[in-house]
Amino acid sequence: MSIQQDRRELERKQKAQSDSARRAADLRTKEARKRVDAAKADQAAGRTRSPSQAQRKRREAVRAVEAANKYGRDASALEAKAAGYGSDAAKLQTRIANAETAERQRAARQQTIAQRAAQVQQRQLAQQVASSQERIAMSEQALRALSAPRAERLRILMLGASSEGDLRVTREHTRIRRAVEAALHRDQVEIDVRLSATTQDLQDGIAKFRPHVVHFSGHGDEQLISFEEDVDDFHSGVVVTASAFASACQATDSPPTLIVFNACKSSGTADALVDRFAPLAIGMTDSIDDGDALNYAAALYSSVANGQSVNSAHLAGKAAIELAGGEHELPYLATGQGIDPTTVILVKQPPTG
Repeated sequence: MSIQQDRRELERKQKAQSDSARRAADLRTKEARKRVDAAKADQAAGRTRSPSQAQRKRREAVRAVEAANKYGRDASALEAKAAGYGSDAAKLQTRIANAETAERQRAARQQTIAQRAAQVQQRQLAQQVASSQERIAMSEQALRALSAPRAERLRILMLGASSEGDLRVTREHTRIRRAVEAALHRDQVEIDVRLSATTQDLQDGIAKFRPHVVHFSGHGDEQLISFEEDVDDFHSGVVVTASAFASACQATDSPPTLIVFNACKSSGTADALVDRFAPLAIGMTDSIDDGDALNYAAALYSSVANGQSVNSAHLAGKAAIELAGGEHELPYLATGQGIDPTTVILVKQPPTG
């Protein structure tokens, strides 16, 4: 039932309560009058010396009491109805208040998302202005080296951390692996999955696996992300700054091309990594629902493994969220100076023969 329907129902209940209370009050007045009439008749019967007159007055008193009792019963029934209507009205008022609160919260959330989106657009515009001269000066050879699909298999390091067990990181990695396995160029993609990821997993993965893409799924907040400790029990996790994460990713002869943060409020972290070294990074402008995060990640890597550009893969992920009725404005693609994500293709089927 909508808020408008609840409000109309509340008005109906309040009117019914008011009408029942008014009718009950009228009956109580009549009841009181009849009881006064009964008392007067009793008194008159006691004062008269005529037996017949006394008997008539007593019968008159009995009729008045019976009438008073009926008025009383009817008034009680109406008072009970009024109380029931009042109880229903109170429940409706609570439901309306809760719905109005939820509506205000949704509006505030949408406003926050819009503000963050505006901030993202401003950052993108600032990046475009700042990089315009560098784009011109950048050599075509360097641009072709980044844009061209890699001759080697694309290596994706997937890190999942949920120290309190409240995120479906295992499900996310399963969805991604299935999406890649169903893609055209599945044989050109290699995935190293590290669940319950610690900072040591990050460093080992960078050094040994030498990933082209680093994907982190877990908790984030502005320029902070949370890894796990190497313990069996649930715990609060280990907070890592965007700077420390960037330092770990840079500690290799071949730093990753793309960093993906499938974590709440991670757009600032994506910007920080692009400012430090990464050509491309993806983050979320606000808190993202688990289901939206799963849909985005699966569509992103499916598109990458089908030979699409990073920009098209990002748009495919957003479209997957929108098709499922989610908040598709949240994913944000940050690009380094001189980098055009529409030309960056990470996977291509190698020539045969």
